[in-house]
Amino acid sequence: MANVLDLRRRIRSVKNTRQITKAMKMVSAAKLRRAQERALTARPYARMLTSVLESLVRRTDLYDPITGEIRHPLLVEREEKNVLLVVVSGDKGFAGAFNGNILKAAQRFVDERQAAGQTVDVEAIGRKAREYFRRRYPAAIFERKTVEYDEGMSEHHSVLRHRSGPVEVTGDHPGLLSHLTFDAVNALSHGVVERYEREQIDAVYVIYNEFKSVISQRVVVEKLLPVRKLGAPEVAVLEEMTLEEREEAAEAALRAGISLKAPEEGDLEGTTDKFGTADVEYIFDQDCETLFGSLMPRYVTTQLFHGMLESVAAEHAARMTAMDSATNNASDMIDSLTLTMNRVRQAAITKEIIEIVSGAAAL
Repeated sequence: MANVLDLRRRIRSVKNTRQITKAMKMVSAAKLRRAQERALTARPYARMLTSVLESLVRRTDLYDPITGEIRHPLLVEREEKNVLLVVVSGDKGFAGAFNGNILKAAQRFVDERQAAGQTVDVEAIGRKAREYFRRRYPAAIFERKTVEYDEGMSEHHSVLRHRSGPVEVTGDHPGLLSHLTFDAVNALSHGVVERYEREQIDAVYVIYNEFKSVISQRVVVEKLLPVRKLGAPEVAVLEEMTLEEREEAAEAALRAGISLKAPEEGDLEGTTDKFGTADVEYIFDQDCETLFGSLMPRYVTTQLFHGMLESVAAEHAARMTAMDSATNNASDMIDSLTLTMNRVRQAAITKEIIEIVSGAAAL
């Protein structure tokens, strides 16, 4: 059994750890509030863009009456042979099962697609996803070729891909969530849309943690492309929080002073939902192809940006809950060690008294 000095050192160490976890919990709670506000302020823009597109779809024909082709390539559905998977994880740990649940869902998706004979490209968002997939799958290899024409007067550049396996990592973005901006997400979305329009991929899925409130979160596998129904993303797979996880999150939120209810909709959000529903004829300055060509890529970017905002909020909520549990466990351990130390010290005192009494009796 450890002596009193060892127990005191361990109690001091656990107290230092508890101080760190408590500080991390308060930091995560503050960041969670800001993340919730940011997601809430970005919601009216997304809803307005969806309403504009819905209004355009209701008043125009998606198919060209002359050629019979669909007006925008992002609406074209093809047989899924090459699939792109965007995995949105966290950049840091100490968030409980947050990253583990996302990576398990992503690995399950990859295994199912690979068993079906499909090839999968992975775009990793966050350091945890990058480290996970880099250890398991090779990175995509691209070769840039230049062909000269007219005796060197003109050049043609092309990029060839050499696939080495059915599953490859085509890109990673480890610091994107730390400084999440719409422009950065727009650059990522532009590359995804361009690959889909060139028919290099047949479908795009995104895996992230959907955040409604501290006690309402779920891991979602959402189909991003092709766009089937505006404003209603197609959810392929989802995993809800367990009852135990909800109770732990609720206790952590109450201790941190965070509301358990989902943020209420403002007046602006109600206005955006009503836009375009009036039975009137709108006059568009541009033709339908131009409008679809400009708004559809922006719609995809908005959906991806919204998913990342929710994932950031969910990560802070998960870290707050994990650090709250760690703080409580540290307090319980301190109490247990203190009780053990008192027992050891009392046993030592009792032993010394017995030795003194025994020595006095021997005299």
